[in-house]
Amino acid sequence: MVLGSRKPQQTGLGWWKALAWVILGLGVLWTSPAWAVAPTQQPAETVSIHLGTAAGELRFEPDHLTFTAGQRYALVLDNPSPEKHYFTAKDFADALWTQNVKTGGVEVKGAIHELELKPGATATWTMIPQKPGTYELHCSIVGHAEAGMVGQITIQPPA
Repeated sequence: MVLGSRKPQQTGLGWWKALAWVILGLGVLWTSPAWAVAPTQQPAETVSIHLGTAAGELRFEPDHLTFTAGQRYALVLDNPSPEKHYFTAKDFADALWTQNVKTGGVEVKGAIHELELKPGATATWTMIPQKPGTYELHCSIVGHAEAGMVGQITIQPPA
């Protein structure tokens, strides 16, 4: 007998493995089609909100925001008022995936629950809402919410 001349033993199960790979591949294609774009690569729909007004009024403009779960958004926040304000919406922040927050040449990643904007500041919060529901928005500076700086954010289910 010559070493290395023996053929590998056939088990007869090779076709089962091939079939399993085909089924697995079809399942992946069925649940995530090749033509689908990853959510982080989708163009972000821009939504703008002002924290306060140039006249010093304590309000969000607009004070009602609606998002669709699974869609990518760029929430552009600005503060035209003469004093700082907070965009505080912890439950909303917990119901989404934050890609990043960009402001002043800085990019912040990870969980965000509150943003402080000083007078004249702008920040862009890129995110993908995940959990449908209605969430409270307010400015957490003492007296601002009581003066009317409140709002409502709705995440609706995907169509």
